[in-house]
Amino acid sequence: MANKLKIDIVSDVVCPWCTIGYKRLEKAIQELGIEDQIDLEWQPFELNPNMPAEGQNVNEHITEKYGSTTEQQNESKQMMTEAGEELGFKFDYFDDMRMINTFDAHILLEYAKDFGKQTELKMALTKAFFSDRKDVSKKDILKETLLSVGLNADEALAKLDSEDARLEVRTKQDYWKNMGVNSVPTIVFNRKSAVTGAQPVDTFKQVLNELIKEQQSV
Repeated sequence: MANKLKIDIVSDVVCPWCTIGYKRLEKAIQELGIEDQIDLEWQPFELNPNMPAEGQNVNEHITEKYGSTTEQQNESKQMMTEAGEELGFKFDYFDDMRMINTFDAHILLEYAKDFGKQTELKMALTKAFFSDRKDVSKKDILKETLLSVGLNADEALAKLDSEDARLEVRTKQDYWKNMGVNSVPTIVFNRKSAVTGAQPVDTFKQVLNELIKEQQSV
């Protein structure tokens, strides 16, 4: 069999369009029946690397960062909620929702990769944040989420105090920034080409079809 198509998804746990983009990509892969031809890896990107531990109210944060009005934010949330519903994912926005620091979550995603559980943990963290109103910067929530996907929570959480583990995430973040990634999701194919944003399922299918054909002709 030809080599697998390598897909890197540069994203953050608290990025709604990253979730929508991945779910659309996943649907495209499933509809094409090429699950066994894909090697997928999540790469770290922090939307808010300087976010303090206490976080910030989401509405205040979006206004401060993007200058969006309340009406614009409500429209955007509605759009994301509807897009999520189409893909079987629930976005539950609420008034006291807080934007959080996600660095620890990225360390744990690196840990999960070694056990083939990276995507499972990524989606569990995303669901905890967007669907279940949980703060995925808190150790007890991280522990609960690790256990929910069958990982050794104590071993994983010990990584949060490891300078090597922290450096690995920072190094990867720097790598992708230096490659020109400044918005997420950025979905990279074979480290040669990329698409940004939550593209429609049909767009992903077209891209995947072309790349799989290329792989098979090599």
